[in-house]
Amino acid sequence: MKVLLIGATGATGEDLLELLLQDNAIESVDIFVRRDVNIQHEKLNTHIINFDQPETWWHLVKGDVLYSCLGTTLKAAGSKEAQKKVDYLYQLQFAKAARENNVHTFVLVSSAYVSSKSPFFYPRIKGQLEDDVKALNFPKIIIYNPPGLIRKNSDRKSEVIGIKIFQFFNLIGLFKSAKPIETHILAKSMLNATTKLSDGEHAVKGEEIWEMASEIEER
Repeated sequence: MKVLLIGATGATGEDLLELLLQDNAIESVDIFVRRDVNIQHEKLNTHIINFDQPETWWHLVKGDVLYSCLGTTLKAAGSKEAQKKVDYLYQLQFAKAARENNVHTFVLVSSAYVSSKSPFFYPRIKGQLEDDVKALNFPKIIIYNPPGLIRKNSDRKSEVIGIKIFQFFNLIGLFKSAKPIETHILAKSMLNATTKLSDGEHAVKGEEIWEMASEIEER
């Protein structure tokens, strides 16, 4: 299987890339990044690109499955316009390129509680992205809606605080469906879902994320 990955330098993307390179069923992994990741592997092809110039990389988006793990914060992006580029435009452009180049499967890391009709900026643009990639009619599309993510060495203060609050509630039996999930667990779940799920449209959330991941751990 030939794999394509965007967002390889993020927490989930890093964990997923490691799994992909270790998987004997994966023939090659092409990653698209702004800067070199300094990883050498016989299966890895690194494309350093300008995401704002799709005409320079569009023809390279060829393979069996595209994983999209791109994402940023408003603070890191600097403005809503800049955040929308990363969390909506770049991912949609890659999805369009993949569909045009006959990539069979698209796996998207979205977020929980998103809607294109939301009055709030972030869940609205994530909802818009989901709607627009579904409209591309991939033979197989898998959208992940994870709850809070536990990232290694995260510097997102609001995220860390929110995760601790949910972990407290989880300990007393509340909000189990919103249990925060480690990025390496999410990555395992994504890898398993790619081959386990049939063609068509799938939304993976809540306990199903953990179930998909545990199946890989039991192999």
